[in-house]
Formats: sequence, C-alpha cells, structure tokens
Amino acid sequence: MNDTSQPKQYTLRGHLISGLIVAGALLSAATVLYTVTTYPRTDDAEVVANIIGMAPLVAGPVVELPVHDNDFVKKGSLLYKIDDRPYLYALQDALSAQERLEGEIQNESRRIAAQVSTVDVASASRQSAVANETRADDEIQVSEAAIAQANAALTQAQADADYAVGNLHRIEPLLAKEFVTPDDVHRARSLAEAKTAAVEQARSNLSLSKAKLLAATAQKQQAIAQLTQAEAQVKESSQAVLVLAPLLAQRESRAAAVRLARYNYEQCSVVAPFDARVTNLTISEGEYAKIGQQMFTLIDTRTWWVLANFRETQIAHLKVGTPADIYLMADLHSRLKGTVESVGFGVTPDPDVVGKLSQGLPDVQRTLNWVRLASRYPVRIRITDPPPGGLRVGEVAIVGMRSKS
Repeated sequence: MNDTSQPKQYTLRGHLISGLIVAGALLSAATVLYTVTTYPRTDDAEVVANIIGMAPLVAGPVVELPVHDNDFVKKGSLLYKIDDRPYLYALQDALSAQERLEGEIQNESRRIAAQVSTVDVASASRQSAVANETRADDEIQVSEAAIAQANAALTQAQADADYAVGNLHRIEPLLAKEFVTPDDVHRARSLAEAKTAAVEQARSNLSLSKAKLLAATAQKQQAIAQLTQAEAQVKESSQAVLVLAPLLAQRESRAAAVRLARYNYEQCSVVAPFDARVTNLTISEGEYAKIGQQMFTLIDTRTWWVLANFRETQIAHLKVGTPADIYLMADLHSRLKGTVESVGFGVTPDPDVVGKLSQGLPDVQRTLNWVRLASRYPVRIRITDPPPGGLRVGEVAIVGMRSKS
C-alpha cells in the first residue's frame, strides 16, 4: 500500500511544480510584452545634429584659413577671410560718390537760394512799380482838379479885370469936369492894373497845373513801363529757379550703394555663428573662392538628437516629453538621457505597396506581398546630457523608452 501511494505523491508534486513553472513563464511573458509595448525600444537609431554649409557670399582668393578639418571652433572665431581690398575700394568709391552728391545738393541749394532772392527782388520791383502807378494816378487826379480850379480862378480874375478897366475908362473923362477927384482916378487905375496882374497870375497857375498834369501822365506811363518790365523779370526769374528733386532722388540710391558695398566688405571675414565642429573642408589658403560654392560644413555642437525609427504599432505610446535611455554603439556601457521632442507624421509610401506616385493615372502594382511589415516613423529624441567631448553625426544608437517617474 505504501508503494502505491508514493508514486501518486511524486506525480502530484510534479504537476504542481510544472504548473508553477508555466504560470511563471506566462507571467514573465506578459510582463515582457507589457514592457515592450508600453516602453518600446529600437536599435534603428542614429545621432544627428544641425549642420550648415559654409559658402562665401563674395568671391576672391582666400588669404586666411585658420581652421582645419574636424577642428572645434568657438562662437566668434575666424573661419576664413577673403581678400577684401577690392571690396574696400568699392566701399570707398561708394562713400565718395555719396559725399559728392551731398556737395552737389549744397551747391544747388545755394544757387536756388540766390535765384529765389532774384525773384524776391523782381517781386519788390513790381510792387514798387504798382505803387508808382497808383501815385501817378493820384497826381493826375490832383492836377486835373488844380486845372479846373485854375480855370475858375482865371475866369473870375478876367471878369474882375474887365470890370476894373471899364470902371477906369468911365471915370477918367469925369476928371476934367471935376466930377471925380484925381485920387479916385488913381485908385481906379491901380485896381485895374492889379486885376490885370491877377489875370496873368491865374493864367500862370493854369499853365503850371497843366504842366503838372503832363508830368503826372508821363510818370504814370513810366510806372506802367516799369510794371511791365518787373512782371517780365518775375516770370523769367521764377522759370529760372532750379529744383532739388532730381538730386534728392539720388540720395537713397547712393545710400543703398554704400550699404551694399559695406555688406560685401564685411562678408570677406566670416566668423563662427555658434560653437561648432568643422568637417568636410575642401579648400585651402590661396585658392579662389566662388560665391555659393560650399567650402566646408559646420556641425552645431550645442544640441544633439537621436533620430530613432519606431514601428507604427509603437507610436501610440510615444508622447512629447517621454524620457528615454540612449546607448551608443561606440560605448554601450555609458547611458545618455534624452526626451522625446517630436514624433514623425509621414514617411515615403512603399512603391511596392501603393505603386508609384506620378502624374496621370495611378500606377498600381499587380502583385501583392503576403508578408506586410509595419511602417517605421522617425522619432526625434533630444539628448539632455551630451558628453563633454561631443558626439559624432551618424553614430548608431540603441534607444529605450522609460517611465517619467
């Protein structure tokens, strides 16, 4: 009986141990599956950085090239210098042309000011001629009034003289008959002579008034001639005044030429825009540099990324800010830390699946691959603690996501 029960105990114990092993295996598999799905990892990753190609903006022989291939340069360090003498001469010529234009503007300004003064003088002469004409008109009116007054005075004097002479002729015969005294005759003769003299005086006054009228008329004619001449001078002087607009319009053109010449001159010496690594140096000192022809490349060492390709089934678990562990193929024992900065949203479609994307009708493949592989999307991960010595663009990396805690 003991022999029969002992195998049964071994069998029950074996089943129990087998069940525990299977349960542990299933639990381990579930844990691994959860970890791989929630915190995916990939070895399809490379180190990348921003790079810029250094190409000159001006042409000329390279006179200074203090950098060497794969050198590390600090921000502000001289990278290369092109012979700047032609550009210096061009800048000096542009500055001289600008100063010459300013001198011409000043000279023209003085000339125009003189011409404006001439116009002012001509305008003053015209105003003086107008005033003289007005004064002559007034004098003519005064002379005409004086003539009328002199004519009236002459008529009155002539009447008084005729009366006095007639009275003298009446009383002179009465003196012999002693009807009048000699004193009466003498008084009548004196009055007649006085009245006759008054007539002559009135005639003189009338002649003088007529002469003043003639003089005033002549002055008016002279004033009209002066006004005509002054108006002609004003018109001629106004038409002779120059304008500065053509010269002022050249100011911006000359200033732009100076700015362009200074810009070209400053581009002869180029410094590093940031801390960088020089690579792919393809020019040497003394060689002629051409505009736009790249001489070397700068690798921006301020920021490093890892570009990791994850399957589309893993993208849902990758969010911006997710921390990551990075191991470089060159040093698998050193761990670098990083964070997800962006997740890609597009890759080039596989032509074996969707055909070629071209104009016209779609080019659809007639064959079908039964094995469908998941697409991979690039995920940019920023390295938060790059090593002091820097990294190399294109280094193979292994990336694994981890929890934020």
